[in-house]
Amino acid sequence: MSDLNILLAGFGGQGILFTGKVIAYAGMMEGSEVSWLPSYGPEMRGGTANCSVCLSDRAIGSPLVVTPDVLVAMNLPSLERFEDDVVPGGLIIVDSSIISKKVSRTDVKAIYLDASGIAEANGLKGAANMVILGRMFKETGFCSEENLDKGLQKSIPPKKAALIDSNRKAIRLGMES
Repeated sequence: MSDLNILLAGFGGQGILFTGKVIAYAGMMEGSEVSWLPSYGPEMRGGTANCSVCLSDRAIGSPLVVTPDVLVAMNLPSLERFEDDVVPGGLIIVDSSIISKKVSRTDVKAIYLDASGIAEANGLKGAANMVILGRMFKETGFCSEENLDKGLQKSIPPKKAALIDSNRKAIRLGMES
């Protein structure tokens, strides 16, 4: 891997910042240079949230992802706002249970994943972000599976340790989708 610039975007409360944190910690465990830059509106839950994550073999000049290699869109406003910014040949993962619109570009790979539906069908309501993370991991291989799990463990505080296994299950479902 040389550089991987990821932009995760959606509504507050969908786990956008948490997903970015898992990716960042997994990248650190992998030995990559990492930046994690959260951005959210003042209204938090229900407002807009996005997160820039940069993974690189060399020093990162700016933590802001302006031209993502990977865009994760978990709501329609995010897809509409950031679709044109993805580099040609990049990847856009859309939560198709929330977004019915298709990606209009033909120079990127678009994946439509019923992440919310998959999570709910498996008793993991609210874990669509982890389903998408599993699929993004499958597509990009940005770290080893072991380091992805270490990143997950590092991101969940000890008082919420009971959530580790359900998050692992959601990631696995995304990898298998």
